[in-house]
Amino acid sequence: MPVIKAIVFDKDGTLFDFRQSWGKWAADFLAHLTTDTTEQHRLGAVIGYDPVLNRFAPDSPVIAATPSEIAAFLAPHYPQNTADQLEVRMNLLAAEAAMAPAVPLRPLLSALRARGLQLGVATNDGAAPAVAHLERAGVADLFDLILGSDSGYGGKPCAGMLTAFATHVGHAPGVIAMVGDSRHDLQAARAAGMVAVAVLTGVATADDLAPLADAVLPDIGALPDWLDRA
Repeated sequence: MPVIKAIVFDKDGTLFDFRQSWGKWAADFLAHLTTDTTEQHRLGAVIGYDPVLNRFAPDSPVIAATPSEIAAFLAPHYPQNTADQLEVRMNLLAAEAAMAPAVPLRPLLSALRARGLQLGVATNDGAAPAVAHLERAGVADLFDLILGSDSGYGGKPCAGMLTAFATHVGHAPGVIAMVGDSRHDLQAARAAGMVAVAVLTGVATADDLAPLADAVLPDIGALPDWLDRA
């Protein structure tokens, strides 16, 4: 494997633990749409979320889809709002969502930067919520570039955001690692020609991710040891 010179991270399920972070958001979003608990359960099923168990189905669109895709998926089941209106409501609530870091982020990211690595974020979330989450976590300043699915490069599994990051930092894709928790992340890494690193702080299992990954790690805290071994 080549010497890694930069790392681009997915956000949800990678920098932040997916279940702890987005379960509360999903419950709040459903409550924002309706006070009827039966209706909340119905809409929750549409997006693959069980509000009683606070659990996402493995195929939930919330896991890897963009806000616009989730809104388009939900809109036929909630005619009170258009897909565009739902997306606006989702992004406003998402920006306020409390994120649970997968590991202590500032020490890890600072250590990676001390190795000379350039760092980025490429998330299917919107750019504004992503920046808000990273600022509240006290780590936004450690990234060279933060991109969302609405930044003009498309969403994953397409490679646009990753290619934009490679261009921004001035490295060939082959010396950049893409770290993510979903098949969309790893497919994007493959499409961009980057090293694909999976972590298990999302919903997908090691068996789900291993066929697309160059490495499968328990969480991003294992990155320094992986870089030392690579």
